[in-house]
Amino acid sequence: MKVLVVGSGGREHALVWKIAKSNAVTHVYCAPGNPGIEKIAECVNIDANDKEALLKFAIKNEVDLTVVGPEEPLVKGIVDDFQAQGLYIFGPTARAAKIEGSKAFAKYIMDKYSIPTADCIVFDDYDEARKYLSEIPYPTVLKADGLAAGKGVLICHSEDEAVAALNKLMKEKAFGDAGSQVIVEEFMVGEEASITAITDGEKIAYFSPAQDHKPIFDNDQGPNTGGMGAYAPAPIIDQAMHQRIHNEIMLPTIRAMAKEKRPYRGALYAGLMITDSGPKVVEFNCRFGDPETQVLLPLLDEDLVSLMRRVAEGQNTETKLKFHDGWAMCVVIVSGGYPGPYEKGVEIFGLDQPLLEHVYCFHAGTKTQDGKILTNGGRVLGITAQAENYHSASELAYLGVGKITFDKAYYRKDIGQKAKKYLY
Repeated sequence: MKVLVVGSGGREHALVWKIAKSNAVTHVYCAPGNPGIEKIAECVNIDANDKEALLKFAIKNEVDLTVVGPEEPLVKGIVDDFQAQGLYIFGPTARAAKIEGSKAFAKYIMDKYSIPTADCIVFDDYDEARKYLSEIPYPTVLKADGLAAGKGVLICHSEDEAVAALNKLMKEKAFGDAGSQVIVEEFMVGEEASITAITDGEKIAYFSPAQDHKPIFDNDQGPNTGGMGAYAPAPIIDQAMHQRIHNEIMLPTIRAMAKEKRPYRGALYAGLMITDSGPKVVEFNCRFGDPETQVLLPLLDEDLVSLMRRVAEGQNTETKLKFHDGWAMCVVIVSGGYPGPYEKGVEIFGLDQPLLEHVYCFHAGTKTQDGKILTNGGRVLGITAQAENYHSASELAYLGVGKITFDKAYYRKDIGQKAKKYLY
């Protein structure tokens, strides 16, 4: 098989890394890819959102399966375009991808079908939203309705903070049209975790539960990012909790989408808050998470390609996946200043030497220039370690981080620390 992976980040590097291991695969393309990916796949200079060029490339090169990493091309309908030409592509259609493309739509689905989530009100009028912010208790959460690269969620501890957030979203248009509608949401108390699944529209196959670390600073302080690190399995989701998530959230959501004539096939990610009253949905993503993918795929003891191909063909998926024993942990190294303004084009040192055994360096925001690898984004590298226990995975991941450096590089020092209270 020839496989095309769409995207250029750490998630796509991990996907290419896993796909290239399949005995069924003879060639892997990635568009546009990155310097890490080009060591194991053929990178093609096509933007991930250029649906027409990607379709032409897939037809010309007789690609057997296309795998879409980022959300934007899915929301814009790349799956519909490929399917219309009889090509196999893994991911939801535009109608199904709306579950991530519009948070207001996701809330509508959850409310209509009694799927547990935070209470909220959706506003498209600034003055009405401003008035509402003067009447509610704090803290509260403001969310841009549309896609905002993981940064459109703002936790506000006072009315002043909330008004500033509302101005940022609706007046300053910090995330463009994504902030045309704003969701004002109840602040949920609990511990966050995530569930990633592959579904054929009826059956659901689950990966290990994982935990992302969104805020930029240790102890979950500071503004949200696209994700500063992750680990799996997340022990807060034990077998009983996993069953509740299946019964109360994942299965009802798949059935709801079918009833709404938006059949969902592909990867479905549920960001969850585990509260005292049970699991509640923070958000849905219509694709694999980043950096969760970087820890889930090393643990997967299955041929990912055959699984995705079956879903793309409209066949039933297997519902029980096999996993390696042990843990995986990813620490993301970011550019200084991220998630605010940051410098690009900084030389990265340490990538020319092999890392430790079972430690992988997934490129997220890098580029090559004059034979050097430079930073090219906020999240630059994800250092992932796989080991038989939590402590070894943590130690190996941070040893790997220590072998790589660039000016103003920053990373959190506490990735995975929440797991400790479940291990003793």
